[in-house]
Amino acid sequence: MTITRINQFQAKPDKAERLFGFLTSVIEAVRESPGCIHCRLLRSLEDPARFVIIEEWESVEAHQNAAKAIPPEMLAEAREMFATPPQGMYFQG
Repeated sequence: MTITRINQFQAKPDKAERLFGFLTSVIEAVRESPGCIHCRLLRSLEDPARFVIIEEWESVEAHQNAAKAIPPEMLAEAREMFATPPQGMYFQG
């Protein structure tokens, strides 16, 4: 059974383009990760500083392993761009 992970991000108003570039670079690495079926970045039309990443995985464990592969310094850089903490949940269906 596959799982879907939906992640939401809100950038600081002056950091939206920078966060978009960061998330785009992360998407490329995620797509290469073992167990990744699909990964897509979306940007809100109503609020260009809001982003959603929709991921499909073979398992929760595969997603968690891929997330651990992101270098800590990259995550620290991203935290400076967030207006609010990122949110994410797993779904099945």
